[in-house]
Amino acid sequence: MDEFAKPAPGVVLLAAHPNWRESRVNRLLLDGARTLPWVQVRDLYASYPDYDIDVPAEQEAVAAASLVVLLHPVQWYSMPALMKLWLDEVLRYGWAYGPHGTALQGKDLWLVATTGGTEASYHPQGYNRYFFDAFLPPYEQTAALCGMRFLPPMLLHGAHRVSAEEIAAHVQTFTQRLGSYPDWPELEDMPACPACDVPQGDRPAVHDQAAAR
Repeated sequence: MDEFAKPAPGVVLLAAHPNWRESRVNRLLLDGARTLPWVQVRDLYASYPDYDIDVPAEQEAVAAASLVVLLHPVQWYSMPALMKLWLDEVLRYGWAYGPHGTALQGKDLWLVATTGGTEASYHPQGYNRYFFDAFLPPYEQTAALCGMRFLPPMLLHGAHRVSAEEIAAHVQTFTQRLGSYPDWPELEDMPACPACDVPQGDRPAVHDQAAAR
């Protein structure tokens, strides 16, 4: 039986790269994801070159998935601009978090990212001054606020200089991991999604607008 022929839960992969032609790694990861028929690949820069995001369509896609993957190069210690806009517009109060915002509760969020700097550069003695884990809290808290479980990220450092053999091995591991989800041994020991209750008083204007409708 083919390794990837088994039924699998819905997976949505949100890919963001401002220039795929210049990508050494993310483009190949994207191609690997596309070999898995149950993975819905959403290339944000191809779909929304004008940054005009179809919020209902994006909400429908992620609401139907069990796993949401964020695939992108790290830019200024964060995600590309269009992916940040996607979070701002799609993960809305009352839908993804806050009162009645339960659309994503119980799902998993997986960050798959590349950095230009080497792993050694993400060190107190390196030019990035911090271990890479120091830049993960915004991702972790985004997941927590939405009631999602933040899975251990998959990272490749030094994407500009790693060898073709290292890239091929990384892509193969990524595709195998994506294909075997949710049968990852480490998931059995991971705690359930945290609860982050947002009082209505923290978003009074939004709450009042919803009540008026």
